[in-house]
Amino acid sequence: MSSLTLTKGNNLSLTKADPGLERALIGLGWDPRTTSGEAFDLDASALLVGADGKVRSQDDFIFYNQLQAKDGSVVHLGDNRSGVGDGDDEQILIDLSLIAADVDRVVIVVSIDQADARGQNFGQIRGAYCRVLNQDTDQAVVRYDLSEDAAPETSMIFAEIYRNRAEWKFRAVGQGYATGLHGIATDFGISLD
Repeated sequence: MSSLTLTKGNNLSLTKADPGLERALIGLGWDPRTTSGEAFDLDASALLVGADGKVRSQDDFIFYNQLQAKDGSVVHLGDNRSGVGDGDDEQILIDLSLIAADVDRVVIVVSIDQADARGQNFGQIRGAYCRVLNQDTDQAVVRYDLSEDAAPETSMIFAEIYRNRAEWKFRAVGQGYATGLHGIATDFGISLD
C-alpha cells in the first residue's frame, strides 16, 4: 500500500484508507535552513480537543514535559533538540481505540522553542511534513508536506486527526501562529504561566 499525499486543507478518511489502522504513528519532520545564528529546536505536541473546541483539562496537552495522556491514548515518543538527520524528527503515537468518546480531535502542533529570543520563524524551516503510519503494519497511510512560506510564524498546526461519525479522518491544516505555542495552547483552553 502506498500512502497518499495531501495538500493544505485536504481530508482523508483513515478508516477507509487503512481499515485496520488502530495505532497511528504520527511522524513529524523538518530541516532548519543554514544560518549563522543559533541552532533551531522544534517541538511537536498534541492537544486532545472536545466538541467545544477546547481541551477537557491540562492533561490533554501532550508535549516534551508531559509525554503521555492519562489514558495512554496519545504518547509523545521524545524530544529531538536538533532536527539533524533524515526521517522523522519527532513522533507521536495515537491509539485510536483508546481515545475517549468526548474527544473529537487530536491537534498536532509544531513550535520553535525560544523563537522570539532567537529571532527564528517557520520561514527559516524547509522540508516540513507530517505523516501517518500504521504502527502495527509499518505501512504509510498519508503524508502532508508543508510548502508555504510562513516567515512571521513561530508555531504551526500541522494536522488534525478527527472523528466523523464512525470514521477517523486526517486533515492537512498548515495553520501558522505568530504567537508561538503559547498562542495555540491558550486558544484551545490550556492555561500557561
